[in-house]
Amino acid sequence: MHLKPSRWTGTAGLAAASAAQTLALALALATVAPAAVAATASGTLSVSASVASVCLISNGSLSFGSYDPTSGSVLNGSTTVTLTCTLGTAYNIGLSAGAGTGATVALRKLTSGSNTLGYRLFRDASRTLNWGNTPATDTLDGTSSASSLTNTISVYGQIPASEAVPTGSYTDSVAITVTY
Repeated sequence: MHLKPSRWTGTAGLAAASAAQTLALALALATVAPAAVAATASGTLSVSASVASVCLISNGSLSFGSYDPTSGSVLNGSTTVTLTCTLGTAYNIGLSAGAGTGATVALRKLTSGSNTLGYRLFRDASRTLNWGNTPATDTLDGTSSASSLTNTISVYGQIPASEAVPTGSYTDSVAITVTY
């Protein structure tokens, strides 16, 4: 009778048998070992921001066009500037007297060389509310719209009738101040 050698004989055979038994044992333990339990912890992340009251005003340009001092009529003009403020911000807009020599907020002066041409600025389309720079007296008060950051601000101007002035190109520069 001839015997077949065992596949588990010799040093290599013992190592292979040992590895196979270890694997079988590991598989058996894995199927009966309790499942690992994950632990959790919780906390809170506080998040905050503050919104500052901010206002910006655009530059504007008011052109009266051609003035005829012999017509006996006033010359009206108007323009708009854009006020951009944080929603709900209360503001006050004032206009300076301008740069013309002898100008006041009641009668500003366009200049051409040494010549001046008077004009007025108003807060209303009927041109009855003078626009100056004294809060609570002759400035424009408001609150930024609850639906938009931008607000269109109208400025109305008027050159009085029959000013005796020479021909020329007259200009002025008025500072806009927003207090909020």
